[in-house]
Amino acid sequence: MAFGGAQPPYLSPVVPFTGVIQGGLQDGLQITINGTVIYSNGNRFAVNFQTGHNDNDIALHFNPRFEEGGYVVCNTKQKGSWGAEERKMQMPFQRGCPFELCFLVQSSEFKVMVNKNLFMQYAHRVPFHRVNTICVTGAVQLSYISFQNTGAALIPPAFSTVQFSQAACFPHKPKVRKPKPPRMWSAGSAPITQTVIHTVQSTPGQMFPNPMIPPMAYPNPTYPIPFFTSIPGGLYPSKSIMVSGTVLPSAQRFYINLCSGRDIAFHLNPRFDENAVVRNTQINSCWGSEERSLPRQMPFFRGQSFSVRIMCEGACLKLAVDGQHLCEYYHRLKNLPAINSLEVGGDIQLTHVQT
Repeated sequence: MAFGGAQPPYLSPVVPFTGVIQGGLQDGLQITINGTVIYSNGNRFAVNFQTGHNDNDIALHFNPRFEEGGYVVCNTKQKGSWGAEERKMQMPFQRGCPFELCFLVQSSEFKVMVNKNLFMQYAHRVPFHRVNTICVTGAVQLSYISFQNTGAALIPPAFSTVQFSQAACFPHKPKVRKPKPPRMWSAGSAPITQTVIHTVQSTPGQMFPNPMIPPMAYPNPTYPIPFFTSIPGGLYPSKSIMVSGTVLPSAQRFYINLCSGRDIAFHLNPRFDENAVVRNTQINSCWGSEERSLPRQMPFFRGQSFSVRIMCEGACLKLAVDGQHLCEYYHRLKNLPAINSLEVGGDIQLTHVQT
């Protein structure tokens, strides 16, 4: 996962959680909180950006309240005294449902996104560079808190809610497509990219190792599932992505998604309950026609390890499993550089990702 020099994320932090923001808030820093609103006796949760571990000085208090139809309160606390509340009479969160909450620090304000939609803006009342701590309390369970330097641009993060494509009512017969000539990249025009290799072992609340440091081998490395990361530079001809792991003994399905914003450009979905490997694309929340045909038998097996290589070419993606060619998938979304995030989830133990 490319964090652009920002600190590694906190994984599965226990609420109430208080953590250090290394270097404090900076213009262009985006902080993403992924979690689930839980059913509890409490009707609220809160995210505080504050100075130190006490709550005397809070630059931004973000406080969804499941009361009176639901609304969100924002405020600032200075030397123990609250300022004037700002209320937004909308509730973008639902109890029992996962969410993605992003805070982008800009020179004049915080921009807040919920599930990739701009929710509100909150003007700074105190200098934001004083903030060095994040605190989360209330009726939430957290998956991670991540940090990314965006260069002060509002960049929707590479994390999103993942869905499986719906089962087809009839077997799909793929249309014959005439491949378009691959786009040629001259030496001077090929995108400048980086390869990020993830091989990690995590425990609750632990940070990822800094991905800018050469990868290290860990005993029995595993990832949190679902796993999300960026694809530096997006897709382009000759770009390859590797995903390795082990299928759980009781697995029903897992997925590998290549995403462009909210769209899923490529959805790879091995289904053990159907003995099929489904490929599809989702645009504007609508699935296209499934592709299921394979030149050989199901290449994934319950309880066994696997390695998937996705190679991008000008007209299609080429897939190989355990070093053997499996199939091709012709691009349905043509803007390849915009396909810049990877999602992996389902009934597997994930051990290695290279983007």
